[in-house]
This record gives sequence, structure tokens and C-alpha cells, in this order.
Amino acid sequence: MNRQYSFSFLSLVLLLSAAFVLDIATGSIYIPPASVLAIIFGKTCLNEGWRLIVFVFRLPKALCAVTAGAGLAVSGLMMQTLFRNPLAGPSVLGITSGASLGVALVVLGTSSFMKRTSFLSGLGIGGNVMLISASAIGAGMVLFIILLLARYVEDVMTILIVGILGSFAIGSVVSVLIHFSRPEMVQAYLAWTFGNFGSVTWAQLRIFIPICVVLLLLSIPLAKPLNGLLLGEAYARSMGINHERLRLAILVLTALMVGDITAFCGTVGFIGIAVPHLARAIIHTSDHRLLLPATALAGGITALIADTVAQLPGQQAVLPLNAVTAIIGAPVIIWFILGNKSKGTR
Repeated sequence: MNRQYSFSFLSLVLLLSAAFVLDIATGSIYIPPASVLAIIFGKTCLNEGWRLIVFVFRLPKALCAVTAGAGLAVSGLMMQTLFRNPLAGPSVLGITSGASLGVALVVLGTSSFMKRTSFLSGLGIGGNVMLISASAIGAGMVLFIILLLARYVEDVMTILIVGILGSFAIGSVVSVLIHFSRPEMVQAYLAWTFGNFGSVTWAQLRIFIPICVVLLLLSIPLAKPLNGLLLGEAYARSMGINHERLRLAILVLTALMVGDITAFCGTVGFIGIAVPHLARAIIHTSDHRLLLPATALAGGITALIADTVAQLPGQQAVLPLNAVTAIIGAPVIIWFILGNKSKGTR
């Protein structure tokens, strides 16, 4: 790794560390960053209330944000490379909607859901596993249909349009489920769809983080095959890459990743489509051996920044996470599209 890449990665790590501490420090009660570091590293803290806030509420939320942001960003990168389309992403292609449908079928379709302030608060280990499985199956089914369509339709814009229309169709199914569900169930589900990193507890993190970390580690060996896909399927096959097997690997990893994140954090949009472009702009390379870890770091940073903004520091109110990620992600996508058009006109 040359000096330029080393500096870029060092900058990303420092930004991630700063965003992590800032996310824990801000909220309805401000905690100085120095005190946050002292509490995390077990040093003496004169304010026990701060220690409780950090360990019970804000540290799990920050860990969840880093993990979810990294997972969504890497999933988006793999999909953009697979479809050779910079606008591909879990939310655009309807994969997030498929995961949401799986969750809706479990939650809105069962009568055992009780009145809870948190969507996941009443679930035990069995309930968490059921939720993750349903979310992953929903995401996997949508992605499988998209990949099947991609074999017969070469126009990537057609695939994107089908994905968007599929999202509307899935949304209509969820609307029907909502219509026949109890009001308290509907309220909890709608609150979940706004996206939230703060509803995940320490017990749920023991399930959520290991799954995401394992899936992220399994994406690392795909770096070389993904590089081959950049030059087309024919070139990839000439390098000995089994394209069908690679598609299946990306299908499984993306479905499980998006399913796990969506089950615990709700639908979080724009990170999967916008962050890969930011990572490419930061490290100035398309080599996935560098791009995968850079995208994971940038995804964690973006998720932490979005969560910090959503907390409205100093206020009791909390903004919907999806609204904040849209504010951050939409300008990035517009910048990328306009930048590509300006290059094409030269």
C-alpha cells in the first residue's frame, strides 16, 4: 500500500473515531468527549449518570450505527459492481423493501405482538432469529428476481425501473397488512420503518454484530472476482472466475446483510448507494482490495454522522433516521450524476 492510500485510510480511521465519540457525546444531555473516553476506557468518572447514559444507551447505539453503516455500504458496492451500474443499491433495487415485507409478515401477521415502546423490545432470541430470517428471505427473494431478470434483460435502466416498481408493489402489500392490523401494531411498525440505531440492546447486539462482521469478512475474498467484473463478464470468465457462483455469493451475502440490518435497525436508505461513491472519491481507485475496507469505514462514518444529526443535540426530539440519510445521500448521488455528465460532454 503506497503512501497516498495509507494516508487516506488513516484519515478514515481518525474520522471514524471522532464520529464515534461525537455520537456518544451528543444527545438531549451533552457529555464532554474527554469524559466519554474516560468512561469507555474505565477511568474514574465523577458523574455516575453519565456512565449510565453511555453504557446503557449511547455506546450500543454507536456500535450499531458503525456496523449497520459498514454493512449497507459494502452491500451497495458489491451490487453496483455486479450490475455495473453506479445507481444500484439495496433501497433502489427494492431489496430493502423485500426485507421490510418479511418483517411486516412476521410482526403484522401475528397476534402475539404486545404494546411496546420499542419495536424489538419484546423479542427473545427466538423472536430475533425469526425476524432476521424473515427479513433475509424477503431481501433474498427480491434480489433473486432481479438477478434472474438481469440474465434476460441487458438494459440496466430497465432493471432499475423494475426494482423501483417492485418496491411500490411490496409497499402496497404492506399497506394491506397494515389495514387489517391492530393500531398498536401499526404504530410500532411505522416507527420502525423510520430507521433507528438506538432501539438495539446489548443482548441484541450479541446477535446483530457477529452476523454482520462475519458477512463483511466473507466479502473480502470476493475482491479479486469483483475487480474482474469491472471489465465485463467475458473478461471475468477468461480469468477463471465462475460468474454464476460469484452472483450467488453476492446474492447470499447481500440478502443476509440487508436482512440482518433491516430487522434490527429498520429501513435505512441512501447509505448503500451513496457511500461507495464517496469511498471511490476518497481513495481514488476502483481496486476492490482497497475499496471494500474503505467503503466499510466510510459507511460507518456516514451512519454515525446521520445518527448524531438525528439526535438533535441538546433537544429531546429525535428526527427520523431515513430523513437524515436522505439529506446526506441525495446530494452525493446528484453530484456523481452531474459530474459524470460534465465529463461526458468534454
